[in-house]
Amino acid sequence: MAERYKRKSNVQKTGKNRVTEITEKLEQGIQELFESERYQVYLKTMAKFYYYSINNEILIAMQRPDATRVAGYHTWQKLGRYVKAGEKGICILAPMPYKVKLEKELTDLETGQTIKNENGDPVTEVVDGKRLYGFRVVTVFDISQTAGEELPSLGVEELSGSVERYDEFLEAIRAVSPVLMEWEKIPGSAKGYYSRSEQRIAIPEGMSQIQTIKTAIHELAHAKLHGPESEEETELQKKTRETKEVEAESVDYTICQRYGIETSDYSFGYIAGWSSGKELKELKNSLETIRKTSAELIQSLDMQLQLMTEVQSIQQTAELVTGGEVPSATFALSMT
Repeated sequence: MAERYKRKSNVQKTGKNRVTEITEKLEQGIQELFESERYQVYLKTMAKFYYYSINNEILIAMQRPDATRVAGYHTWQKLGRYVKAGEKGICILAPMPYKVKLEKELTDLETGQTIKNENGDPVTEVVDGKRLYGFRVVTVFDISQTAGEELPSLGVEELSGSVERYDEFLEAIRAVSPVLMEWEKIPGSAKGYYSRSEQRIAIPEGMSQIQTIKTAIHELAHAKLHGPESEEETELQKKTRETKEVEAESVDYTICQRYGIETSDYSFGYIAGWSSGKELKELKNSLETIRKTSAELIQSLDMQLQLMTEVQSIQQTAELVTGGEVPSATFALSMT
């Protein structure tokens, strides 16, 4: 019995050592992340795994930057695929809930007094205390490391670099925007702006489709991140203009990557200078803000685009049934 307990103890110790090792690599990875090329790789990973935690996004980007879809060994089997022989897995962190054991004094139900033993010491019992969460290291594999049955595509159809579904995507962006989005002539070289006082977004007329989409998403990110309802006023005041631009540009890039909009003029050369001297906690907070906002907007845009696709299908079916045109209508689902 003692031998079995010892084995279990060694296994737990090994598990803790692995978590410590992964955590140390993660902290080092965060510090090294804010180099131009590595930062872009991370944002591309965020675009594909926006539903993961920051820590796991970074771990995936560090170990397999070209990953597109990951799952555990047994999950792939359930999906009709198997991990190829010799493939090295990706280590990530999974939450592991546990309860703290507490020693509680027993009391007499009638008197409310503490029950004591013959020596005068309080009689106690061990009870489950507060539920806490630790972490354990788990291994996942990218779909490129597996073979087997074809899987259905995830989410909505991606937009091509030429923005083939330009009108729909632009309408979806306007629908999920928390403020009015307008097109107007803007003097100078400004590519658009978000007015916090007027609660509106202005987009210049006459730009290319890709530039218009990029600008609309960038200003939408400002409205979500830096609007009056986005955060406490005191916290917003602490952010420099540079930090706000890093956040908005990062969200913009992540969303464009998610929908397959490739651009050549994104530059993150200033990231290293922006992050220099910042504490690890501050950098992680910025990354969490970017991740959370990107995830919320991607989910809202996915829902909006899916709704538009369903409406189009209904209209096409109605036209076939009636043999004529069906009056068009604008369908927009507000996500604010």
